[in-house]
Amino acid sequence: MARKYSKKASKSVKRAMEKRKKGTLKSGRSGKKVKSRKQAVAIGLSEARKKGAKVPSRKKSKKKRV
Repeated sequence: MARKYSKKASKSVKRAMEKRKKGTLKSGRSGKKVKSRKQAVAIGLSEARKKGAKVPSRKKSKKKRV
């Protein structure tokens, strides 16, 4: 079975998690300190996507029918 996430993506997530643990990971626009693990993972994956690593595309939200 093939890898879903590349090793490059794993490295960027690991780096983001380590930065979060140190307390130096900041969120994009606001620049506020990131405290949650989920947010750190999301930042790592988005950085990996920008670098061109193999990462599955983000889940699209479904539009509600009225």
